[in-house]
Amino acid sequence: MSAVTHPPITVVWPGKPFPRGATWDGEGVNFALFSEHAERVELCIFDPAGRREIQRVPLAERTHDVWHGYLPEARPGMLYGYRVHGPYRPGEGHRFNPHKLLVDPYARNLVGNLRWSDALYGYVVGHKREDQSFDRRDSAHGMPKCQVVDNAFTWGDDRPPAIAWNDMVIYELHVRGFAMRHPQVPPALRGTYAGLASAPVVEYLKRLGITTVELMPVHAFVDDRRLAELGLRNYWGYNTLGYFAPEARYAATLNPVAEFKAMVKVLHSAGIEVILDVVYNHTAEGDHLGPTLAFRGIDNASYYRLLEGDRRHYVDYTGCGNTLNMRHPRVLQLIMDSLRYWVTEMHVDGFRFDLASALARELHEVDRLGAFFDVILQDPVLNRVKLIAEPWDLGEGGYQVGNFPPGWAEWNDRYRDTMRAFWKGDGGLIGEFARRLTGSSDLYGRSGRRPYASINFVTAHDGFTLRDLVSYNHKHNEANGEENRDGHNHNLSWNCGVEGPSDDPAINRLRAQQQRNFIATLLLSQGVPMITAGDEIGRTQNGNNNAYCQDNETSWLDWSLDGERERLLAFVRRMIALRRAHPTLRRRDFFQGRPLYGSDIKDIVWLRPDGHEMTQQEWESEHARALAVYLSGAGLNEVDPRGRLLTDDDFLLLFNASADPVEFRIPARLGAGRWLVVLDTAHGDGLVEDGTIDAGAAYTLAARAVAVLTLLQTPAG
Repeated sequence: MSAVTHPPITVVWPGKPFPRGATWDGEGVNFALFSEHAERVELCIFDPAGRREIQRVPLAERTHDVWHGYLPEARPGMLYGYRVHGPYRPGEGHRFNPHKLLVDPYARNLVGNLRWSDALYGYVVGHKREDQSFDRRDSAHGMPKCQVVDNAFTWGDDRPPAIAWNDMVIYELHVRGFAMRHPQVPPALRGTYAGLASAPVVEYLKRLGITTVELMPVHAFVDDRRLAELGLRNYWGYNTLGYFAPEARYAATLNPVAEFKAMVKVLHSAGIEVILDVVYNHTAEGDHLGPTLAFRGIDNASYYRLLEGDRRHYVDYTGCGNTLNMRHPRVLQLIMDSLRYWVTEMHVDGFRFDLASALARELHEVDRLGAFFDVILQDPVLNRVKLIAEPWDLGEGGYQVGNFPPGWAEWNDRYRDTMRAFWKGDGGLIGEFARRLTGSSDLYGRSGRRPYASINFVTAHDGFTLRDLVSYNHKHNEANGEENRDGHNHNLSWNCGVEGPSDDPAINRLRAQQQRNFIATLLLSQGVPMITAGDEIGRTQNGNNNAYCQDNETSWLDWSLDGERERLLAFVRRMIALRRAHPTLRRRDFFQGRPLYGSDIKDIVWLRPDGHEMTQQEWESEHARALAVYLSGAGLNEVDPRGRLLTDDDFLLLFNASADPVEFRIPARLGAGRWLVVLDTAHGDGLVEDGTIDAGAAYTLAARAVAVLTLLQTPAG
């Protein structure tokens, strides 16, 4: 949508206090802005280029602290911002400064980039009184402008794919980085919403077997000043400025809203869900020394949590300088309105909430029955979409894995850490490994949730890629400009003998095998698997485990595939297909460990390599690094969508994280006949020639490997 030229506004009607933001109704535009403590609000209108302020229109009407007015002469494409008058008393929590142009929190689109200068701050930068001083420079020249949007779009018969939780395979990707180097995507579309909807990308996702893409932040965000001055960018986007506007730098057109919708429509038509990674815990305005861009200048005391007894400073549960004040009903309303907008207008299928514990804090403690959860539970739109929590923040008591209420799934970092440590070769993990493999019932079963409450992952955007996880013992973040101080130190990684790239064929074979081990384990685990984009083709960040500011080849996917990367891709496709073909590998309910009706065989049996069931002593063994698990296809006790009882093959999963081969005896009591070796990660493509074995015989599993066996059905008669 391009900006349009408007004659001067000569008529202002009272308008309405709802909906918030700038709303085009086909005849004119209603403007509504919440500010409890403001004394005066001015709507500022700009020329089509956004360079010159051409008019200020006072919003004289105020209803329940919402300032509003209706402009019958306004049209979509108009560029605007706000100036809000009120007290500037930081010690009391008020930071009004009408010299600063402010972004509408409900703006549907932002035009132009933020250009850093000292004028963006409400105080005089460098003043001896710091933020208690007052800056009178106009900031409009460096601010993006809000744009009035016409939301009309032809959705046709678009409908949510509605993938069942237990059928999901999530693919976490970055809109820009995913296709920036894709040779089959037209250059003009690379790194954009349109590029993500292009035929080569959609076909790739479908062939891979992905059901759900989880997009890293696409809400409008800004680059931190420190990064901009270093020539870097906030690549990840966890620095939100607008919760309704799609990030314009990801658009190939001048209409990001329509382009985003078209992307969703295309992905839906391919049966792929779209989930957004959203950052409602903090904003881009930082701490008390941060800029005045929107919320701070509109009503600092309402939008942010301020320290009791010291309202100049902010409560910071996020490590980003501020925390949104979820206790204020208008702030809670902003978040709920934003979520509903992305579902109803943009047709997304769900959300992953960054640092979600910060949203649940009523006073200081995380309250699982807080207002945020109550409102979502009652909302007829939001209680039907996918809700995923990153179940921690940086405040005291913020680690809440397993404690979110029913209806929510969680990123399970205990799964991540256990699997990394297990395949690194750490001891004493057999019991923990078994709990994570089977859906973490110890975390989610007690609250009545199911295995799919656990979002299982080995890697994510934050940390090593899968290839780097098996290639580096230490982070290498020097390019970030922080002298390698940033990023996690506790990576539970293992470089297989050499730090970084190696010419040693044995090391490279082991690294390839370890990658297959992680992928196989992830897709054999109960719960919802999440794959980080590029892990399936061996993407590397050269040891950078915090590439948040690397908008370059460090982060962008490299699509030039050699033989090894092609084999890994084929292996991942095969593993996803195996999972999707067998309901035993993606159960809706936890295993019970009880004998099946009319049999002494249980729905799940844990076995030592010698074929006998594990004992309590062996679960606690420091030395055990190998075990087998039998999964009964007759033990599902689940039905399909039409109520028909599900049955499946019997599986035997073998895991050996030790440095030596292990001989696994196949107990005859698990079933007469022959077992087929479906895959073995010790082989380059995972396939085994003539891979059958008789019940009662032994199968030798190589060091650091996974094997999957299925019981061949004996023909009747």
